[in-house]
Amino acid sequence: MKSGKLNYFVHDSAVVHQDANIGMGTRIWDWVKIRENATVGENCILGQSVYVDINVTIGSRCKIQNGVSVYQGVSLGDDVFVGPNATFTNDRAPRAFSENWQIIPTIVEEGASIGANATIICGVTLGRYCMIAAGAVVTKSIPPFGLVMGNPGRVVDYVDEAGNRLRNGDRSKPSGGGTSR
Repeated sequence: MKSGKLNYFVHDSAVVHQDANIGMGTRIWDWVKIRENATVGENCILGQSVYVDINVTIGSRCKIQNGVSVYQGVSLGDDVFVGPNATFTNDRAPRAFSENWQIIPTIVEEGASIGANATIICGVTLGRYCMIAAGAVVTKSIPPFGLVMGNPGRVVDYVDEAGNRLRNGDRSKPSGGGTSR
């Protein structure tokens, strides 16, 4: 992946550090920057102006929409969707003058979806296949398949693996078909 012919696409305006690991079939679009020691899995799509920080891990088949910064301490599992301009933080008490920056890990598990302009406060885990609504502000960990809305974000229901909302949190009866877990 780091030497020889590229087995992934990089737009001419993108900057990919030579020490980044990029998986086969991944597409890196306009003005993307991927820093050293970052890992991006196979068959991902990174939209315009995505920033991937040092030591970040992104699983396979992820889709990260325009304007998203994935900062150090954030880890995305396989099949994660991150909507346009969603925001991750990585320090609970950031100060420009601080010499003791403390990276607080954030884990986004397999299949999770994060809506446009959602904000994910560091130190949380977004459970498998959860769905974060557009504009939600997540301040606490979310269970698998949880549907989160609002500010602060609250679990209002559950979804199935396909993203269909379940009725009244009944995880055994998907609305609109799909598989429930």
